[in-house]
Amino acid sequence: MIRFTPSSKADIEVGKVLLSEPFLSDAYFGRKAILLCEHNEEGSFGFVLNNFVQVDLNELLEELPEWGARISLGGPVKHGNLYYLHTKQNAPGAVQVMEGLFMGGDFDWLKSAVDLGAIKESELRFFIGYAGWTPGQLEEEIKSHSWFVTETSIANIMDTTVDEESFWKQLIEGMGKGYGHIANAPSDPSLN
Repeated sequence: MIRFTPSSKADIEVGKVLLSEPFLSDAYFGRKAILLCEHNEEGSFGFVLNNFVQVDLNELLEELPEWGARISLGGPVKHGNLYYLHTKQNAPGAVQVMEGLFMGGDFDWLKSAVDLGAIKESELRFFIGYAGWTPGQLEEEIKSHSWFVTETSIANIMDTTVDEESFWKQLIEGMGKGYGHIANAPSDPSLN
């Protein structure tokens, strides 16, 4: 079956990825993939995986060394804060997002791990800001067909070498038969 719009009944769960519908013309969310990191009665939040900024980590935090991986603009909320995902289950204070993937934790521990080379760029990813929804807002956006809901691997989540739009297309196509035409739709439907 060929799909044209996202389902209005998708299951929203922490660890899932939200993919914007193809014609969403929004600077923060158009053709974006968002890892959902929290979803409860107080609201929802996550990080945009495919929106990168041209800034080095040590420009943001002088106490950290150079970091080769790109930093992401995690969303429009709290741009003054730096957040991170990692694959280190022994990180004190970290919160599990999904099996093998964690968010935050003790920053001094992280700094020490980075300084000692105990954490690789493929195991740690930084975000400036986050995407957030008030209670019930994400559910309403799902009902209004704004988001596809899918899954991806931790390797894909942690990869900062991807092309922004290609990443969105890859995840749409990975949803199965009937989705390929969506991935190849122009962002402006009047160009079709």
